[in-house]
Amino acid sequence: MREAARELEEVGMSGGKEGKYLTFSLDNEQYGIGILKIKEIIGMIPITPVPRTPEYVKGVINLRGKVIPVIDLRQRFEMGMVDSTERTCIIVVEIDGKSGTIMMGILVDSVSEVLNIKSEEIEDTPTFGAKLDVDYILGMAKMDGGVKILLDIDRVLSAREVNDIERVA
Repeated sequence: MREAARELEEVGMSGGKEGKYLTFSLDNEQYGIGILKIKEIIGMIPITPVPRTPEYVKGVINLRGKVIPVIDLRQRFEMGMVDSTERTCIIVVEIDGKSGTIMMGILVDSVSEVLNIKSEEIEDTPTFGAKLDVDYILGMAKMDGGVKILLDIDRVLSAREVNDIERVA
């Protein structure tokens, strides 16, 4: 039992925030998602728009016969739109939905690297006041003189938004 707990801790499942994170950039800011939520990283492929969806929902892709919704994280975070570059990619993640886990693509400016972030490098999310909802932020990783925002990908979208996206796919 102790050996299994140590193995889980090594991959970042100890219940804490320490672990391996895939880091990526949006608008020159660095973000991270726990590696266990990542299914794969793909280059840009054609995205089929779906009518009457929120602006941040870019549409769906066909990934090896499976239809997966894609959201633009820049637009979700109200950072504005930019044209895709050769570094723009889709990170396929698995999030918790009402009917179990669902696969979803998130469009990011570029993927950086996988980092092993220790608990002493992670600060709690600052409070920005009662009117700002920052529940989707796990914490702030202090690294290389800067800060990487660690995301709880299950909370980037509200339960209602996840439910709406489940219906798109």
